[in-house]
Amino acid sequence: MTDTIRVAFLGTGGIAGKHSQELKTMPGIELVGACDVSTEAVQKFIDHTLTGVATPPAIFIDPAEMYAQCKPDAVVICTPHTMHFNHCMQALDAGCHVLVEKPMVTQADHAYALRDKVEQTGKILIVGYNTSCSGEFLYLRNAIRDQTLGKLELVNGFLSQGWLSAVQGLWRLNPKLSGGGQAYDSGAHLLNSLCWSVGANISEVFAMTDNLGTEVDINSAIMIRFDNGVLANITISGNCPSNGADLHYLFTEGRVDIDGWAATWMNVYEGNNSEPIDVPITPEMDAGSPVNNFVDAIRGKSEPRTPPVYGIIQSELMDAIYESARTGQPAKPKRRD
Repeated sequence: MTDTIRVAFLGTGGIAGKHSQELKTMPGIELVGACDVSTEAVQKFIDHTLTGVATPPAIFIDPAEMYAQCKPDAVVICTPHTMHFNHCMQALDAGCHVLVEKPMVTQADHAYALRDKVEQTGKILIVGYNTSCSGEFLYLRNAIRDQTLGKLELVNGFLSQGWLSAVQGLWRLNPKLSGGGQAYDSGAHLLNSLCWSVGANISEVFAMTDNLGTEVDINSAIMIRFDNGVLANITISGNCPSNGADLHYLFTEGRVDIDGWAATWMNVYEGNNSEPIDVPITPEMDAGSPVNNFVDAIRGKSEPRTPPVYGIIQSELMDAIYESARTGQPAKPKRRD
């Protein structure tokens, strides 16, 4: 068990601010270093999110130098998607536990290599997904496995967001940095919620995408067949200003409707009842946030909710989505034995 955890940041934009706000309030956490492409970017991050911290983290523009000088126990990686693989491998080589923003990586062979590296080093790696840490999705996953509401047969879901207008001029529209578009960015949350809860490998995918004149996918229509027979139909919109992220699970003896983005609400229906029932969500079922789960896992208090296997599933799914969209034919994830 680790008492004091020395934490560094690699990538200081956007979501790094949210993670730092959590970490700075946790007992036994020292924020020792922060690294980005310029000292100005890091200073802005410190000024905006780490006010009140007695000793601000040291500023770096070279990750290797940060690891060598600060010797952190853990690192939070919030860099562009296609950089995640190299940054995670470097951090593990430096002896760090890793919390990496979604998606873990942007191609399946990198996902397997990173999984192997985590096993070799014995370090913890968690992918930053919200719903996997919730008691609601844990209840749902257990209900699917235990057939509490009968057999799960179908899932229908959508994510809508004014993503295209929000990311104009940003790296997210550059496939060399993003690895893909809305399906790989915000859509990753909904797809992880689906795969994490269903708990089976994917056998087949049929997808259509529309780039809306950009270099990456903005809208996607995705059909998925899981190995356990569950069928899913997922729509991802990056050009709708009305935000939403619903998932609907259809069982032989009931239904579950849930917020697929952050699990802020869930309604469970038994049989043909029109009113939702109360379900047992205990405090022990809730891992809090990815940051909270990360710190607890390092200290041996809980298991990681989204270890590298979920990065593998996500990467295989996205590879199949893009293959199907390109060929116009169903695609099978290329799993490694």
